[in-house]
Amino acid sequence: MRTLRLLGTALSLLMIIPFFQHCSPRVEEPNGGLILPDSFAAVVVVDSLPGKARHLAVSENGDVYVKANQMIKGGMNYVLRDEDKDGRADVIKNFGPDINEGAYATGMRIYKGYLYASSQTLVYRYKLTPGQMVPSGKEEYIVVDSGLLAREHNGKPLTFDDKGHIFVPFGAPSDACQENNREPNSPGRRPCPLLDSNGGVWMFDANRPNQFRMKDGVRVATGLRSLVAMTWNPNDSTLWCVQHGRDGLHSVWPQLYDPWQSAMLPSEAMFRLKPGTNAGWPYYYFDPMKRKVMLNPEYGGDGKIECQDSAISAPFYGFPAHWAPNDLLFYTGDQFPERYKRGAFIAFHGSTIRAPYPQSGYIIAFLPIIDGRPGKLEVFADGFTKMDTLVNTKDAQYRPMGLAQGPDGSLYISESEKGKIWKVSYKGDKKNFKEAQLIGMLASLNKTYVKDPDPIKDNLDRSKPLSAGESIYLAYCRACHQQDGRGDGTRFPPLAGSPWVTGSPDTLVNILLKGRETALEIDGKLYSGQMPNFSFLNDHDISEVLTYIRGKFGNAAAPIGEDLVRSWRDRNKAMKR
Repeated sequence: MRTLRLLGTALSLLMIIPFFQHCSPRVEEPNGGLILPDSFAAVVVVDSLPGKARHLAVSENGDVYVKANQMIKGGMNYVLRDEDKDGRADVIKNFGPDINEGAYATGMRIYKGYLYASSQTLVYRYKLTPGQMVPSGKEEYIVVDSGLLAREHNGKPLTFDDKGHIFVPFGAPSDACQENNREPNSPGRRPCPLLDSNGGVWMFDANRPNQFRMKDGVRVATGLRSLVAMTWNPNDSTLWCVQHGRDGLHSVWPQLYDPWQSAMLPSEAMFRLKPGTNAGWPYYYFDPMKRKVMLNPEYGGDGKIECQDSAISAPFYGFPAHWAPNDLLFYTGDQFPERYKRGAFIAFHGSTIRAPYPQSGYIIAFLPIIDGRPGKLEVFADGFTKMDTLVNTKDAQYRPMGLAQGPDGSLYISESEKGKIWKVSYKGDKKNFKEAQLIGMLASLNKTYVKDPDPIKDNLDRSKPLSAGESIYLAYCRACHQQDGRGDGTRFPPLAGSPWVTGSPDTLVNILLKGRETALEIDGKLYSGQMPNFSFLNDHDISEVLTYIRGKFGNAAAPIGEDLVRSWRDRNKAMKR
């Protein structure tokens, strides 16, 4: 049997080279380590891709196209071919524009003979030639994001209707359109000026080059903070999505929300986006426990005031908070049992900000839809994390990312940590598929990354003495940089061993006082997550937290005193006069 092993960072091996059988066969876990319902089986298409993986698409001949999330020599698009039809990739090639497409680069779809892909600022396509793996022609730019700057929430998933239109979301570069983004007690702006050009979905001509959002696009939905999971549902000819809800209710409004409420709110809300839909961001959020649309605290809410605006659409379904829905697929094949044609698969990438409670998500879920109404959420694929209680996001060995349907009706799953891809097939008698075949998945519902956390028992900080610096770090920094200071591996950089942390104290103080909106590079990798300013903290607190991180996570840099913080605060004030 032919097997595949990618040798670490030896990127030269990726360039149009077939991979042949090794002398010693690789030992592989059953189903590639996945836990699936009875009669489903998985094979590992590829163990890892050096550029890792975001979304993916499968052509009519079974070639798998994958969007990487890290810049690699030769381009951030992969194509994988299974020559002997055993489900595993035998040949891998990579290609793409000579640009760093960024960690948010995510779109990868095939539509009417073209491969469409996206960077953080562009949507482009290649003409596909039957039988040819790598497109021979140059990329053609279809949509250009005005501004051309990497920013918060600028992932661009792609989908198409049956009339020649392409849909592209433009995420809002803000958490809740506050006057000072993510600053405690900062009020929201109303009307939110970001909604004129962001926070929604725009429709374009799928075949017309060089279109711009405000000039050429038609907005079809608004009030959507951040979309990575979006698709056209052929069953009802409607656009569907699951958005990422807002962050940090406790860190921004501690007098209104405790840490448990912040972990549980707001819902990752699923919408059926009919033309003109207003999903409510930034004024409202969906509470999955109350099953109500609630007023955000930036606009006068207190966790109890419900939405009274009839123009706001309630979601079709409310998933648990912070699970990070990153792909959505309505199954249309004939291989799986019929019940899977009446629902949606969702890839949950997993949370980063549920602390002090365990991180959650990290599964492929299936939501049945019966007579137009949602059924009970099911775990379809588990086993990605390789552990139960996740303190840090990077504790998960794999993070589910993309979904695609193959020409034979198989389901392909990508993950973003190593670039592993699975092909899931049904091996049983689909006519006799019973609910009993799902019993084995019930255990997944009790895992800490799936079940709702107990407010007391699951609090990982309980009975933990904290220093002043650690207390501030846990309140304001842990959500992005994680408990262990290693970051999330994608958007937010590590503090452990970072020259930005252990280097010039002046630079570090200024980052905390002024924030940072541009990408930051560490060890050749770009991190584009926005760093808000923390000038609302007093000089003592900034001194304490910076001293903490410079002496924690294996760092051994000198403390930072209050005098230095005070001098830079005074200088910055003087420069604004």
